[in-house]
Amino acid sequence: MQQYMNKAKVTLVGAGPGASDLITLRGLRVLRQADVILYDALVDTSLLNELDDGVPKIYVGKRCSKHSLAQVDTNRLIVESALRYGHAVRLKGGDPFVFGRGAEELEYVESFGIPVEVVPGVSSAIAVPASQGIPLTKRGVSNSFWVVTATTEQGGFSKDFQFAAQSSATLVILMGMRKLGIISAALRQHRGGNTPVAIIQNGTLTSETCSTGVLSDAEALLAHVDTSQPGIIIIGNVVTEHPAFFEETIQRAINMEL
Repeated sequence: MQQYMNKAKVTLVGAGPGASDLITLRGLRVLRQADVILYDALVDTSLLNELDDGVPKIYVGKRCSKHSLAQVDTNRLIVESALRYGHAVRLKGGDPFVFGRGAEELEYVESFGIPVEVVPGVSSAIAVPASQGIPLTKRGVSNSFWVVTATTEQGGFSKDFQFAAQSSATLVILMGMRKLGIISAALRQHRGGNTPVAIIQNGTLTSETCSTGVLSDAEALLAHVDTSQPGIIIIGNVVTEHPAFFEETIQRAINMEL
């Protein structure tokens, strides 16, 4: 066992927001040095196709309503892979430490005495809105932003979500597609029904979609999105920077009157 421990190591790598060419140069270099790769559902598989075919690539992704490994099993598999192959790269969508459970995986691996390195990634929370021309901050419009998750272990909204709802900052919500109706109702209590909202799916990929509107017509927006797929929800006046915001909002209002 000691001989395997001597060569075993793990690197957590952020793959970026979606498109394969948005990974960092360091992240790509580490991938090419890997003896085994464990990757998530949000990783663009075309990135893996550019790597050595002889390197094992193990899928450990999680998707709504589909069978997936529990986090404890993923943690165990990372350690087992490092001990078996040597350099195990844990490839995670976005940045490993932004709602990616990267810290949990790091702690688990280190508990076995295996060294761990982290290569940060471009977070989808920032890059995906930017890809649609939506700045999270803009002078005179928004001076700050919150990034929160709509999914907690307890199943309800976190206290941070409640604080963010009451602020004037841009609000970026991850893992909230299936709760869009509830999110909209909660936010309207503090921000009003005319607050702009954008929903982006498949961010930075060729299949990227973006629907814009206001909180009061969130239910209508649901008709244009696939709630079984992940997406990013942006709330705040910065959404009006999207080139199609006013056209889409006016057209939706006309359709609702017809």
